[in-house]
Amino acid sequence: MAKVRVKQEDSLSIKFLHQMEAGDNRRLDLYLFLPKEMGVNPQSIDEEEYYHSSITGRRSYYSSGLHLPLVQSRFVSQKKRTVEEFRLYLNLFAYQFSVAIETDSKELAQVEDLAEFYASLEELSEQVIHLLKRFRRNEPSDEKWKSYFENADNYLSWFCEQRLLKLLAHAPRSSEYAAVTESVIALCKAEAQYRQTHKYNSSKTIKDANRIANKMHLLRRLIQQGVVLKEDLKPLGVGLKRMTTGVATAMIMIVVSTLIIKAQGVFSGLTIALVLTLAVIYGFREIFKDEVRNALWRIIQRGRPRWGRLLQDTTSKITIAKQLVWLDFIRKKELPEQVTKILKRRHSQNKVDAEILHYGIHTRVSAKGFLAGYSQIQEQVNFSFVPFARNLERGKAKIYKELDGKISNESVERRYQVNLILSLKEGRGEPQFARYKITMNRSTIIEITESDLPSGVNNMDETPFEEELLEASAELKTKP
Repeated sequence: MAKVRVKQEDSLSIKFLHQMEAGDNRRLDLYLFLPKEMGVNPQSIDEEEYYHSSITGRRSYYSSGLHLPLVQSRFVSQKKRTVEEFRLYLNLFAYQFSVAIETDSKELAQVEDLAEFYASLEELSEQVIHLLKRFRRNEPSDEKWKSYFENADNYLSWFCEQRLLKLLAHAPRSSEYAAVTESVIALCKAEAQYRQTHKYNSSKTIKDANRIANKMHLLRRLIQQGVVLKEDLKPLGVGLKRMTTGVATAMIMIVVSTLIIKAQGVFSGLTIALVLTLAVIYGFREIFKDEVRNALWRIIQRGRPRWGRLLQDTTSKITIAKQLVWLDFIRKKELPEQVTKILKRRHSQNKVDAEILHYGIHTRVSAKGFLAGYSQIQEQVNFSFVPFARNLERGKAKIYKELDGKISNESVERRYQVNLILSLKEGRGEPQFARYKITMNRSTIIEITESDLPSGVNNMDETPFEEELLEASAELKTKP
């Protein structure tokens, strides 16, 4: 499969996801080229604020395909395993099942072709039925195991129903595909009846939307235990920043003290003129103090990682990976040579001045400490473009047409093209690259397309992600 996958998440967000093996040493860099006409720059957006408000991620254990340990024959013999092991494998299956349904439904919601949408919806509902049946075949009989199974079963049933109903609620209407709609609604009714039959939720909880949503949120968090890695994020360079503040203050005070001495030499004694002069000097000190400190800090911080992150197994408390994170606006001359070479391939009409926002993440994965049976973790990072869109102009122009002597007009939207270049370096190997064009307007990302790279630049593995899923699905269907 492709080593790193970039795709649209919501209307104004993108995400990248990749898997890392035990012992991996990986550096991933993303360069976002934001046209200056978008108005996005260090003065309009603070990098630290953007990181905490608009960049989200999750890191978890990963098993390729859908044939997870819970549905494998080696897991059927439950007596040979402890309750804790059963819960971990159960959570891993339930978590990846829910993530897969969430991902597929979001992709399906973006399909505009009517025939393709309903064909994919029918296929998705069949997959839900198939996977839920396989999951429920492994229901334990022992009471001490059963509560964990019921929590996962309750959540998966409700979550699948909600994703399917949401797709139908926003689906294009067509009587031609009424049979597909009815079959999906029948599936949702069957799942609701299934939860009622098993008395998973009280009648009060079912009737109150807030209570059922909060309960399912709690169940989701329980499912994530042992699967999603605990993150400990710490800012780097705190001591260096304090020292920078001290140096900036000292520089300002040298200038201020010099001006005060000169002012005392000009004015003899304590006069009103001297007092006013000192007031002006101290006023200018307050004005320029922060600016000098920020400018000095930008110079010192440039190229340094801003945050450090530890990823720990929530059960064993063992550190699974360590990460360094960069986020800053950089200058064109600071770009790697190969990135500059890729940019030169653009068409002349796309060669506009741009602000460059750089996001980098360096991960060192431990060779030990993984959950038994797993040797990979998956990282998914979402970037929200909402802060960028706030600065964009709404479409005001109109296109006029003449037809049979009648003149009509049509409003056109203002579109912007953001270039994204991704660089991946594994260990001591040569970096590999990929380039994407993101077309967006004020309200949504219209499309994301991958562009060709110039010769001489290492391209990432282009084996489609879907091929692995198809192979895994085929293998799953052949299992008893």
